[in-house]
Amino acid sequence: MKYVLILGDGMADYPLQQLDNKTPLQYAHKPNIDFLAQNGEVGMVKTIPDGIPPGSDAANLSVMGYNPKEFYTGRSPLEAVSMGINLTDTDVALRCNLVTLSESEEYK
Repeated sequence: MKYVLILGDGMADYPLQQLDNKTPLQYAHKPNIDFLAQNGEVGMVKTIPDGIPPGSDAANLSVMGYNPKEFYTGRSPLEAVSMGINLTDTDVALRCNLVTLSESEEYK
């Protein structure tokens, strides 16, 4: 039997007033995703072992068959590899998120 695994990483969001108090995913026209949700097998699994900070980086390692307790060293090496950067055992990879600060009431 063959399987298709769809991992909706990053799809969660908050309801927005301008979207009739729905999340962007609830509001979006997505007939294929809706079909799969209604006709496929949907379930939940625990992808983060106890003692590992919850996050998509560790969860994605787990889903792909790697034990995060053994292989998880942080998000930076994963993102480096995804960009084709080969790291050695003595390399250090750093990452950051860029943010914009605003005084606008829309973002408070």
